[in-house]
Amino acid sequence: MIPLKQKRVELANGIHLDVVDEGPVDAPVLIFLHGFPENHRTWRHQIVHFSDRYRCIAPDQRGYRGSSKPQEVDAYTPDKLIGDIFLLADALGIAKFTIVGHDWGGAIAWGVALGGQHARVERAIIANAPHPAIFQRLLYTHPGQRQASQYIRAFRETANDALIREHGIAGILAQEVSWDRPDTMPAKERTFMAEGWNDRDACRGMLNYYRGSALKVPPMDEPFELPADYTAPNLPKLTISTLVIWAMDDLALPAENLDGMDALVGPLTVKQVPDCGHFVPWEAAEEVITAMEQFLAS
Repeated sequence: MIPLKQKRVELANGIHLDVVDEGPVDAPVLIFLHGFPENHRTWRHQIVHFSDRYRCIAPDQRGYRGSSKPQEVDAYTPDKLIGDIFLLADALGIAKFTIVGHDWGGAIAWGVALGGQHARVERAIIANAPHPAIFQRLLYTHPGQRQASQYIRAFRETANDALIREHGIAGILAQEVSWDRPDTMPAKERTFMAEGWNDRDACRGMLNYYRGSALKVPPMDEPFELPADYTAPNLPKLTISTLVIWAMDDLALPAENLDGMDALVGPLTVKQVPDCGHFVPWEAAEEVITAMEQFLAS
């Protein structure tokens, strides 16, 4: 396994995060955010590659592994998850940074970029995480996306809490998720990831990302149309340079999530990665590194 050291960082809100901090302290900063159900090692290949000339920061976010794991759902609302990243930058003395995120880390990265563009966030790199305005619309109108997202309804269902207490995250993943491809992850990495699921407080924290979100996932028997009272999210346009990397064989997030993104983000670069599943940072590590190199150099 690629070795990555962590240190403990206390945020001003009392949350403690275990954080990788590699590279020159005075270099430009990349903050890497992992998704569900992973950890800082999502970005292991990119951290090793870029840490010779960038300061690479990668936390285990709240709810994961050794980081703080508050148990109440309202500790995982988007404002708190986004706020952690700005407070982490403050704690490390970082004024400006490029935000990099995948999956749930990408969802948080969209919020960090939208809230901090120009003032704190210089650029955004987002891998297989849909823009919030596009995603909500697709959940109403796109049968494939709604079907692929039914696991979110199960993650929110408190009737599944007994299953989680007995078997942890692995239990509900086996029951509800069909987009994982376990043979694509090295066995040692998968073992390390699974070790982080043994703590039942972490299991609840991880699921609270879904329970604390206002995202609406209709059941499959509702009409595939926008509700009469639907209003698009009131979000500003993202006007910092943004790279979106999209694995085209993602079973959880179809490529229709790219449609219309150029109207919401600009300047925008899109890199499509064929023959790759959801976990593109390590399933196609070299393609992601090359796309990032070209984007950061431009």
